[in-house]
Amino acid sequence: MSENTHESPLFFEARGICKEYSGHGSLQVLAGVNLRLVAGEMVAVVGASGTGKTTLLHILGALDQPTQGQLFYRGENVFEKNDDQLALFRNQVVGFVFQFHHLLPEFNALENVLLPGLIAGRKRSELVEYAEYLLERVGVLNRSSHKVGELSGGEQQRVALARALVMKPAVLLADEPTGNLDPKSGLKVFELIRDLSETLSLATVMVTHNLDLARRMSRCLTLRDGGLHETREESKDS
Repeated sequence: MSENTHESPLFFEARGICKEYSGHGSLQVLAGVNLRLVAGEMVAVVGASGTGKTTLLHILGALDQPTQGQLFYRGENVFEKNDDQLALFRNQVVGFVFQFHHLLPEFNALENVLLPGLIAGRKRSELVEYAEYLLERVGVLNRSSHKVGELSGGEQQRVALARALVMKPAVLLADEPTGNLDPKSGLKVFELIRDLSETLSLATVMVTHNLDLARRMSRCLTLRDGGLHETREESKDS
């Protein structure tokens, strides 16, 4: 099975991302965030609750738009795209994994993995081989015909990871993907994400409160005072 590669060493960049919410008063969550990603690296984003980590991921994945700033993918400003183009970007360029798996309980594991492709108008026959390959990579191919309720929490999150990758995205955004799992299952899911990031040449951004996992990634950034700050220069694998 051929795996996805991305030739450009710098293909994803956020410049000056600001996000402000208005209501009874003005609340600035992000104040000029800059982030450059290269294929194959895994970046941890840590920080206190409420600092805007999830907001940042949503903007990087074009689920939300910044108050100010630019997001470039292969030299194109993502937020200059129209709604249809943004939907295509989210479907084909970005994969999402969340703390809660958000699988659809009426479908089995394989059907959940196929959904992004079916939504994009692809034929099931075109998707099944790669979907099964991903389920095998994450260790749950033997559970492919099981409904969500028949899977353990760790198995559900592995299926969610396969679903995030079925469209062969360039960027994987993971928001506390191990936060709802026991330590053993959480470590296995993290190791899968790290392995797949390397072998599929993904640029991965993972929000986590687990500093031990953060130390195992290529870079660790702390989000505080509305900006990203390097927390160390080299990664540690143990």
